[in-house]
Amino acid sequence: MRKKTKATSVDIAYRAGVSQATVSRVLRGSPLVNIETRKRVEAVARELNYKVDRHASSLRTQRAGCIALLLFEDPTADESHINPFFLSMLGSITRACAKHGQDLLVSFQQLSDDWHADYENSMKADGLILLGYGDYLAYQSTLDRLVEQGTHFVRWGAVLPGQPGVSIGCDNFHGGQLVGEHLYGMGRRKVAFLGDASSHYPEFFARYRGCGVALHDLGVVMDPALQVDAESSEDAGYAAARTLLERGQPFDAVFAASDLIAIGAMRALTEQRLRVPEDVSVVGFDDIPTARFTNPALTTVYQNTQRAGEMLVDALLRQIRDEPVESQMIPASLIVRKSSGTPIADSED
Repeated sequence: MRKKTKATSVDIAYRAGVSQATVSRVLRGSPLVNIETRKRVEAVARELNYKVDRHASSLRTQRAGCIALLLFEDPTADESHINPFFLSMLGSITRACAKHGQDLLVSFQQLSDDWHADYENSMKADGLILLGYGDYLAYQSTLDRLVEQGTHFVRWGAVLPGQPGVSIGCDNFHGGQLVGEHLYGMGRRKVAFLGDASSHYPEFFARYRGCGVALHDLGVVMDPALQVDAESSEDAGYAAARTLLERGQPFDAVFAASDLIAIGAMRALTEQRLRVPEDVSVVGFDDIPTARFTNPALTTVYQNTQRAGEMLVDALLRQIRDEPVESQMIPASLIVRKSSGTPIADSED
């Protein structure tokens, strides 16, 4: 009996009525093939039970067919050390990689590690996605080195002029404006901000500035004495709110730079018998799943993490294919829940 031979790209090309080069482009996910041709080639490949030899393909293209996701640890109440904001984005990145036929290597990093080791030259991955980083100014020099050595990478974070590499981020400034306008509509005029408001944490700083600009345009000035530094954790939010209370400056609203900070702050306010939102309105940022289950449910700013994950993968793959790519921002939107209160009509300043 004659042994059945394995189908080749030549067989697919013949059956699909295209060139072998076109088949190769389809199988490696090139965007240069129109949708109709791509579907026809893929259908023939499935019919012939054709499997792509990933190892041979990587040797020909000098690519690993793999993306590395470097996730940096955050302070958390549990042992995960993963900011819950990144969990849905992680799922979106995983699905986007599968859609593009890419393997995903997830590596948990500490900022003290030599995490910028050259993944590309070692053939571990064709490029890097960076999530979380802490102090941006301490982190920037490493990004500069990645650019110098020609590493393909994209990061989630603030989109800043002249920054190294490509970033996908939220329009944090506009998000802050939405919060300022909302709190003004609640009748609040003494707004505190919990979160680092400096260039070390540009995302938090943009949220603070956006809120300040919105209130200024409405005739209200944010008091610098009502700003307390805090990193993104519940414990930090609790400590920052305690510091705010100890200062003795009157305030009627708290804008927390993240939901985790807001949740910790609400605990501190409750301990001091301050009612949320009757005495103090509280607004967070991120819309993590827990935000809707706090008591009261947390008003917050939503960032589309599903879209963000897709954009991160798309931007990195464009870099790998030597296509032009630019930093982009996704829009922010306000999710109003009970923690910020009920609008006050015709309130007096």
